[in-house]
Parts: sequence; C-alpha cells; structure tokens
Amino acid sequence: MDAAAADLEARQLRILRRVADLELAAQQHLLGALSISAAPSGGEAETGATEARLSSILTARGVLDFTFRRVPADYYDRPLEERRDLLRADSVNQLCKSIVMVNTQAAADVVDCSNPKNSKYYVVVVQYMARLNADSIKNFIYSLNEKQIPKKRFNMRLAPEEESLKLTGFVHNAVTCIGMETDIPVIIDEAITKLDKDFFWLGGGEVDLKLGVRTSQFLNAFKPFVVKCS
Repeated sequence: MDAAAADLEARQLRILRRVADLELAAQQHLLGALSISAAPSGGEAETGATEARLSSILTARGVLDFTFRRVPADYYDRPLEERRDLLRADSVNQLCKSIVMVNTQAAADVVDCSNPKNSKYYVVVVQYMARLNADSIKNFIYSLNEKQIPKKRFNMRLAPEEESLKLTGFVHNAVTCIGMETDIPVIIDEAITKLDKDFFWLGGGEVDLKLGVRTSQFLNAFKPFVVKCS
C-alpha cells in the first residue's frame, strides 16, 4: 500500500470513529431526556393517584369520554369566565359543583344512606350559575316515598364541612360525586342534562383537579336522580 492510500484509509477510519462517537452521544442525550421526563416529582405522583382512581371507576362503569384538568391555586378567586377558559369549557353553564346535603328532620332511624329513597344525606350536582332550591329537593324526596312519610320529616340543608369530608373523603372545593367514601345517593339538576353540549365539569377529588365528563354517559353509569332543583 502506497503512502497516499494509507493516508486515505487513516482519514476514513478517523471519520468513522467520529461518526460513532456522535451517534453514541446522541443516544445518551436521548436516554437522559427520557429519564428526566419519566421521573415525576413526589407531588405529581400523589395527585396522579386520585386521577388514576377516579379514572378507573369511570372506565369500569362504562364512562369513556372524560378528562381531567389541573387549575391554578387561585382558581376559586377568579370569575366564572376565567374558570371556563382555564378548563376550555364551552360555557360557564357547564361549570358545576357537588354539594352534600343533610335531612335535618329525618326520623331517628334514618341515620345513613342505605335507602336511596329516604337517605340521611344526598349529594346534589348543580351549576355554579344556578340558585339551588332546597324545597324542590324536599318535594322530590317526599314524592319519591309516595307521600307515605310526613312532609315535615324532610328538611334539606347544607351538611357541615366536617360531615362532608367524612362522608366523601374530599375536602372543600374538591368534592366530587364519584369515588366517595360513602355511597351517597346523587341528585343532578335537570338543567345540566339539558345543556346544549352533552358535557359538564365538576370537582375532581382535589382542590386543583377538575373533571369533565360526557353527561349522557354519566347518567347511564351512575343513575342519579334527575331533579329540577334550581
């Protein structure tokens, strides 16, 4: 092999080694990026557990069209229009809340939620824009029992926050009617079922976590009482 050929071969070997070094560096950079993105912080893992649990419940019930969104810490200090935009909702009318209500005049033997027709507690899903009418709920439950229980035995009021937490397992502003500690009967305001869009938003089990769900699928899966209560 002459000098020119040897020099060319040496150059080719140097080029090949350089290409190999660049490929290795690129692979290491990619692996490093993947490991960073795949390693959530402790807070993300904890909040993800709530989302995963509720997602599992929804999917098991046949609800497939739902989504979760994280919101800023000052979410509840903002007007409804800003909340709508944060959730990317179509209207403020889709923004709803779950309220635990207690029958303060229930008979002495009505102490839990074992009888959906005459429960001590109910969870009411209502729009933020609406004004809840407790008398409409009272009249509905009275009729549900075929008027066999005196009307004076029904007086629906907002449950104390500590009772709500104990029954649902969710703190204030995080309450949702899905995945509660207690199987509380659910009432949904009829107005929500008549929205132009078949979709509404409610609490997601954490203060900064909100759940959007297809209304028709929610109704089929959880069979709430549909009541005109606003």
